[in-house]
Amino acid sequence: MRRLLYVHVLLCCLSMAHPFCPSQCTCVFHGRTDGTGTRSVLCNDPDMSDVPVNVPVDTVKLRIEKTVVRRIPTEAFYYLVELRYLWITYNSVASVDTASFYNLKVLHELRLDGNMISMFPWESLKETPRLRTLDLHNNRLTNVPSEAIPYLLNITYLDLSSNKLATLPSDLMDIWPPFNGAPISANISQKVVLGLQDNPWFCDCKISKLIEISKMTNTPVVLMDLFLTCSGPENLAGVLFQRAELDNCVKPSVMTSATKITSPLGSNVLLRCDTTGYPTPTLYWAKTDGSPVNNTVQESPGDGIRWSIMSLHGILYKDAGNYSCKAKNVAGSAEATISLSIAGTISTTIPPLKPSIGIGPTSQGTTFTPPTDIPNTPFITSTVLPRTPTLSAVPKKPKTTPSNGLQRGSLKPAKIKDQGANGRKLAADEKSKKNDVSKSVKDLKIVEETSDSAVLLWTADGVPNESPLTVVYSPYDEDDSKRTVETNAGSGKELLEGLSSGMRYSVCLIAKGSAAGKDPCIDFYTLDNVEYTGQNQLFMIISGIACALVLSLIALLLYKILALYCKGRSTALDEEELEKESYVKFETISMKHRTLTSHPTELWARRPTHESERMLLCSRSSIDSQMTYKSDSSRSEYLC
Repeated sequence: MRRLLYVHVLLCCLSMAHPFCPSQCTCVFHGRTDGTGTRSVLCNDPDMSDVPVNVPVDTVKLRIEKTVVRRIPTEAFYYLVELRYLWITYNSVASVDTASFYNLKVLHELRLDGNMISMFPWESLKETPRLRTLDLHNNRLTNVPSEAIPYLLNITYLDLSSNKLATLPSDLMDIWPPFNGAPISANISQKVVLGLQDNPWFCDCKISKLIEISKMTNTPVVLMDLFLTCSGPENLAGVLFQRAELDNCVKPSVMTSATKITSPLGSNVLLRCDTTGYPTPTLYWAKTDGSPVNNTVQESPGDGIRWSIMSLHGILYKDAGNYSCKAKNVAGSAEATISLSIAGTISTTIPPLKPSIGIGPTSQGTTFTPPTDIPNTPFITSTVLPRTPTLSAVPKKPKTTPSNGLQRGSLKPAKIKDQGANGRKLAADEKSKKNDVSKSVKDLKIVEETSDSAVLLWTADGVPNESPLTVVYSPYDEDDSKRTVETNAGSGKELLEGLSSGMRYSVCLIAKGSAAGKDPCIDFYTLDNVEYTGQNQLFMIISGIACALVLSLIALLLYKILALYCKGRSTALDEEELEKESYVKFETISMKHRTLTSHPTELWARRPTHESERMLLCSRSSIDSQMTYKSDSSRSEYLC
């Protein structure tokens, strides 16, 4: 009886240990003969409104279908660490949280089709590093932002069909061949499947790469529907992608001023790059070693054209290398490379050899051993590119140590004498070399002068890079205010700061051990510090406006004067023409004085009219001309 009780308790415990299945779901365990298996859960209750939270932890496949779930909350599946397939299809999901898929490290397939998602949180996919299938078709997506591209690099099946997409970011196609630089091969086993049909595509340069892919054959990118059509613009509405021709869409082409440039150490170099394309491409510079590139300017003188210049001031050996000029627009990208080499002095230091006298039973001459008591005595190998390298040894005077063999006279005095002479000669050469350090520093020049700073450049030929130099500068003829800067010969340039504007300065390069008064020097001027540039420009603008107003007034007065003069001349001319063209001479008729000799019929006489009478007659004629008469016999006899 007790044993039966134990068996009953054990069965109860096993039943409690069995994973619990949600009431609105169906849980199925797919077992194998070896005792292992996978568990799948199907939740398709039409009354389900929330994502279930008590799904068995060993679930591999979860399907939530045909429910009224409207939202996927934060960390809804964080405890399902073995979940590989998540289907939330044909529900009413309209909101997805950015952390909805937290801790789904092994998720392989995510399907959210048949919902009402208008904005998908693409950054939520960073929690699914093994995701390969993403199905978002039959939703309400209106755009795919550029920020989504990093999360789609590993996707091999992307379905965005039956949405409201009109365009795609041009960089999206750059993650797949052939736009990512990978060669196109028909034997590629891994294909990328894209579902983009049933969207109102606006065919312009932004999707030119997609249109180009639709025209390709044997490409690793496979379109579910090859018959994609344009919905806009009007001239391309209803046209298949394979037949669409984009007029104002040209890939960039890059041209450089040179492909290889060799310049002396410390010089200034300008690298120029030009590009054409439509829309107008953007230009940017990059160095192949990844170091930052500064001092660049660019300008677009016209539509579809752009140029850029990168300036390098006082170049050093670290500036040598390959510089890439890259152009990019929505239609594609291109680049060109310029190789920069530097010609100058390269100095290296190797351990020196110290001459010493070796004495022994069989020693017959002089041997050389490494130095032990003369520190910091270098051998200098000087190489001037592109000349043939030469080797010159400049050791200090060797130190001769007497030994017992020497006292016994086993070495001839002549050899000792020759050795001492050689040592003195080497010491003299070293002293002469020190005195000529300043002579080897040449080509001093000042560049990039400003109101408070300047850059000093020099060339050091035959001098080690580590040779110390002192830069001394001060206002001209003011030795009491000198400033010093410690540097070395290999740097090739030095920034002089703390200068005053509009002053003359003297700068000298002093090498240690050089003779006084033989150091190279140069004079220069700093720029004037114009503090009121803005006020001067404003004053010039106001002056220009005032001058323009004065000139316009003068022109107006001249015009008025000329107009009055021309009007007066035209009035006089009109009167003269009127007198010439008049064919009626105004006269009046008056009674003659009766005389004895006068003829009886000559009772009337004609006399010339004055100007006032003539004007009165004209006025009368003008008034009579406006009246209407019943017959022609009553017309006015006065005509002008």
